[in-house]
Amino acid sequence: MGSEPRRRHSPAVYRRRRIAVLLLALLVTAGIVWLVIAQPWRGLAEMLAQPEPAQTAAAPVVTPVPSSPAPTPTPSPTPSSTEPPTPQPCDPEVIDLEPVVYGEIFETKPVQLGMRLTNTGPVPCTMDVGTSKQEFVITSGSDRWWRSTDCQSEPSDMVVTLAAGQTVESAEPLVWDRTRSDVGTCASENRPRAPGGDASYRLTVRIGDIKSDGDVRFFLR
Repeated sequence: MGSEPRRRHSPAVYRRRRIAVLLLALLVTAGIVWLVIAQPWRGLAEMLAQPEPAQTAAAPVVTPVPSSPAPTPTPSPTPSSTEPPTPQPCDPEVIDLEPVVYGEIFETKPVQLGMRLTNTGPVPCTMDVGTSKQEFVITSGSDRWWRSTDCQSEPSDMVVTLAAGQTVESAEPLVWDRTRSDVGTCASENRPRAPGGDASYRLTVRIGDIKSDGDVRFFLR
């Protein structure tokens, strides 16, 4: 028997082989082009060429020095009080007392009286100027006609401070009804009336132990 004749492949097989060879050639060509353009070895070369980072030197160790204790502050001296001293009772020698009559000639109206006092001393002082310490006396010649304390009701105290050189005066005038006063006739409605006709009268005042040096003259008609 003779040998079998060699089997030939179909045209489709040869066609597929040619296509595979062509695709392989295209892949090789594309890889070469990418290597030329991308140059992937440049990044590796630059990375290898960079110097290694210098090693950071260790911070020196500082040994803390113990601090000295803060000095204790010296207390400041307490300033002496600058408040003025408390005023003391007035010395009668420095009080100038004057009687006051609000008018000079009185025809029919009541006579209005007052007093004025001045602290002539160099420092403030206190004084009781209440009605319990006031006294008004009206005389005509040697005849005492009227005294405010004879029929006084509800006397009161009032302590005030008089500055050096200060002058004060009665806040409200005291009224004399032009009659004679007596402790035994305070409730009487028929007390003797002081005569007019230009009769002259004089007023003197006292406050506590201080008496006015002079008097004030006025007239009744």
